[in-house]
Amino acid sequence: MRPATATATAVTTILGVGAAAVAAGRYASDAALKAAHGRSLPADRRLTVHSTAAGQVTLTRSFSALRPGTYGLTGPGVHAVVGPVVEGAPSAPDTVVRTVERVTRGLLEPGAKVRLTTELYDGDPGVDLGLDHREVRIPGELGPLPAWFVPGARDTWVITLHGLGTTRAHPMNLMGFLHEQQFPVLDLAYRGDPGAPRPADGLGRFGASEWRDADAAIRYALRYGAADVILHGWSTGATMALLAAVESPLRDRIGGLVLDSPVLDWPVTLRALAAARGVPAALLPLAVRAAQGRTGMSGGPLVPVTSAPAALRTPTLILHGPDDTIAPWGPSRELAARRPDLVSLHAVAQAPHGAMWNAGPARYEETLRRFLTPLM
Repeated sequence: MRPATATATAVTTILGVGAAAVAAGRYASDAALKAAHGRSLPADRRLTVHSTAAGQVTLTRSFSALRPGTYGLTGPGVHAVVGPVVEGAPSAPDTVVRTVERVTRGLLEPGAKVRLTTELYDGDPGVDLGLDHREVRIPGELGPLPAWFVPGARDTWVITLHGLGTTRAHPMNLMGFLHEQQFPVLDLAYRGDPGAPRPADGLGRFGASEWRDADAAIRYALRYGAADVILHGWSTGATMALLAAVESPLRDRIGGLVLDSPVLDWPVTLRALAAARGVPAALLPLAVRAAQGRTGMSGGPLVPVTSAPAALRTPTLILHGPDDTIAPWGPSRELAARRPDLVSLHAVAQAPHGAMWNAGPARYEETLRRFLTPLM
């Protein structure tokens, strides 16, 4: 081969490989950056309903079907709430029996394809919980943000921020408890949510830009009567809350943080989401680099646990567990270890990402009550 031809061939090959790498990285990053709110997380495997009986349902046996606690059970045209596994119930080796607390929509029928979800409700606070509430619009950076406001007697408001794979229906799990504690609750739908404005590029940023919607909610609460606020976030909503407590001009009005399964190291979470959606391991580094280029985020954690503790001034409760494969709890432990005077870590075993309440509602609410009491 003549030198000029060989050089041209080599350059073409390199460009071809480079283009393929860019395309592969973009595809891999899409698996995480374009994960729609309300779409099940990869760990939420589809199950088959094998049979039903009075107050019971028999499901395909799997790690998710064996989780302890209380979960929603959702599929096409059906939504139910299931409780613990029924110990000793007759079942085949490949099935498991759980209690059924209620069926809120449709029918649980043999053959139905369903998933366990952290969301126990799929309506609104009035329909599902019988709570007086109103739909409000919060002026946000990208446009009006819908939110449910449930009034309460206190002048400390709780602003709730859902996370990956869920919508503002998820915080309704706790809304009854918070209402009993007389907290006004502002349950926010933020950029990318149904009914909320979408980012121009359609990409989520694990809280890196979304936290400004939490900041807008704080401004709204203070404008309409709150003396201060408590931010309660799940997953990327917890990241939003922590970023607001460090970055917001109104951070002095944040009286407390509750962080459930916080995403503190976004590249780890992106790789976990992409891998769980079938992206080959060889493409995962490309996915992170592509996400950096597309979103402008740095390659490090959004909230570095080496520097964030020094900037934190807010009493903080972290609820997280060792079984979280989407946002591993190591950074949560390190954050708590660096600020034991300010940050408390409550470990929850056998709970997947964002499901610390589901794994043990009574324990969760008692832990939360003890944390909130001095802040009331």
